[in-house]
Amino acid sequence: MSDNKLLDGKVIIVTGAGRGIGRATALMLAENGAKVVVNDIGGSADGSGNDATPAQEVVNEIKAAGGDAVANFDSVVSWDGGQNIVKAAVDTFGRLDGVVNNAGNLRDVIFHKMTEDDFDSVIAVHLKGTFNVSRAAATIFREQGSGTFVNMTSTSGLIGNFGQANYAAAKMGIVGLSKSMALDMARYGVTSNCIAPFAWSRLIGSIPTDTEEQKARVAKIQQMTPDKIATLAVSLCSDKAKNVTGQIFGVRNNEIFLFSQPRPFRSAHTSEGWTPDTVLDRVLPAFEADFYPLSRSADVFSWDPF
Repeated sequence: MSDNKLLDGKVIIVTGAGRGIGRATALMLAENGAKVVVNDIGGSADGSGNDATPAQEVVNEIKAAGGDAVANFDSVVSWDGGQNIVKAAVDTFGRLDGVVNNAGNLRDVIFHKMTEDDFDSVIAVHLKGTFNVSRAAATIFREQGSGTFVNMTSTSGLIGNFGQANYAAAKMGIVGLSKSMALDMARYGVTSNCIAPFAWSRLIGSIPTDTEEQKARVAKIQQMTPDKIATLAVSLCSDKAKNVTGQIFGVRNNEIFLFSQPRPFRSAHTSEGWTPDTVLDRVLPAFEADFYPLSRSADVFSWDPF
């Protein structure tokens, strides 16, 4: 393992750690001295199925390099699963210092064709899963007066994308959840931040490539490897980042971004109060020049990755 022991003595859970960003994060955490709970049910990209192989292979790789890790196969979608994941950390390593909420699935479909199951399954893994594991860890973090949450969001929610209403809703929900966790847990020395990753992974590999535009988008994403995301996640888990909380970061190859957060920037007022007619005649026309366009992530991040 690396001589740099930035996280020496820490125990960190990574959900969805069998592949992609989660795998890269688990490996880099271990390289920097952390003991890692490698959680992954080994499901397909849409969340179905189970396979212990991916998580166990990551554990084997960590141990072969001189680190310490344990595999866990509980699902984040249930309250009991979240409790069991945290219990695995405490039972195996005696403590818990951080959670990287990375588990995810995709059910991409245009909104008017999206089924209830398409929506519920994505919300369950991303948003409810982040809650379940974080809530289980929160009790320990409160008692010990320290802890770190790193939560994966997405520009599909922060900005927008076609065919991902379920995913965007889940990822924006994670932003609100992470901010609330940061606010509620700050008094106990606990931090919570979000990362919006741009990286080639198995889930991104399921994005359609039916058009030339889609093929070009995927080709650009393939340049952005998961280890670039892992670097920031590892940094946020260190004590040197203990004053960083409530933030939304983005990583795009060698670029790291700090995202703005919604604040009012235009206002209208009247002493008489508003009516539908005056809103339509005065307020909306006054605001129109500052309306946000219906942009997608690719419209905002239009340049090639550095």
